[in-house]
Amino acid sequence: MELKRVVVTGLGTVTPLGIGVEETWNSLINGVSGAGPITLFDASLFKTHFACEVKGFDPLNYIEKKEVRKFDRYSQLAVASAKEAIEDSGIDLEKADKNNIGVIYTSGIGGIRTFEEEMCAYEVEKGPRFNPFFIPKMIADIAAGHISMIYGFHGPNYATVSACASSTHALIDAFNCVRLGMADIILSGGAEAPVSIAGVGGFNAMHALSTRNDDPVHASRPFSASRDGFVMGEGASCLVLEELEHALSRGAKIYAEVIGCGMSADAYHLTATHPEGLGAMLVMRNALRSAGIKPEDIDYINVHGTSTSVGDISEVKAIKEVFGDHAYRLNISSTKSMTGHLLGAAGATEALICVKSIMDDIVPPTINFTEGDEDPEIDYKLNFTFNKAQKRTVNIALSNTFGFGGHNASLIVKKFQK
Repeated sequence: MELKRVVVTGLGTVTPLGIGVEETWNSLINGVSGAGPITLFDASLFKTHFACEVKGFDPLNYIEKKEVRKFDRYSQLAVASAKEAIEDSGIDLEKADKNNIGVIYTSGIGGIRTFEEEMCAYEVEKGPRFNPFFIPKMIADIAAGHISMIYGFHGPNYATVSACASSTHALIDAFNCVRLGMADIILSGGAEAPVSIAGVGGFNAMHALSTRNDDPVHASRPFSASRDGFVMGEGASCLVLEELEHALSRGAKIYAEVIGCGMSADAYHLTATHPEGLGAMLVMRNALRSAGIKPEDIDYINVHGTSTSVGDISEVKAIKEVFGDHAYRLNISSTKSMTGHLLGAAGATEALICVKSIMDDIVPPTINFTEGDEDPEIDYKLNFTFNKAQKRTVNIALSNTFGFGGHNASLIVKKFQK
């Protein structure tokens, strides 16, 4: 069976840097941080008082007023990203064969805000009076269901859940569905809204979050010696993956081509990456093999780069091992330094960023690095694109995401050529 070619024909996002692709991208290439004091709940009793929240989001711009109460915040963000991606793709919803359009869209945690609200209400009321929408609002697959129901898409419809790797796995499944001929178009991505009592409290208990409360804008500092944990973020991203001939037949704009993917497991620890980066090495090698390219063909890596002590070091080790001398010629950046860590939405957001880098031939920076803050275990001869975006030809980009449980996923996108 000949595999079909898969292209990206639509983009949509809602992030702490802006609502929509254009606003988010402009903030990224200008090195803007999305971090600030938490406003979604009173965080004064917690070790961490800040996060990367989405600002100015109004779900009524995307969902009918009478329906909003059925949506957790994560699903609201998901629908917003899908709406922009569909409109951007130019799909004619009146003429499209909706039996061949699917939605593989996910969340790492799902409706954690809904869960805590319902359980807190139960504790106060001391009685089993739960909202009938409790379960359908909370579950991690429901965003995919909402998108399919809103638009009437009858193709493959489900979610992949693998913590921070969730939306990269969703994109991988979408890529495979389209190239195997199971659908003409798949909307794929992820959403997360974990800035809540349970979310911040839980990650604080693990000592995973930065506690730089006096300077949140500079708290996410991947590859710096003074990094002290990740900055929690919320948001959503959606990519329209489409079979090439189908896209050409309808005159679609083609932003990039998806050419390969990789998956692996650390099989090492509940939350920590393998200190030598063994799973990261394997997933990148698997992605390169899947794409049929050599390490030296990669121009840019959007790294997982969460600003944690072990994770940053192990990923650098893996890159040096996989790419050898070429590691010093490619650009590396962690856009989590600006967006914060969007957990289950991180992979789709960073894949979207790779597509934009290819389109505009510019690599967004890793912000918040200062001279004198070097970690002796990190090789600074590598180009981490510190503090300022860099213009360069980006023909092929690789996006890495690694999730709790040792789940690793990588996606490779390329400039489109007929």
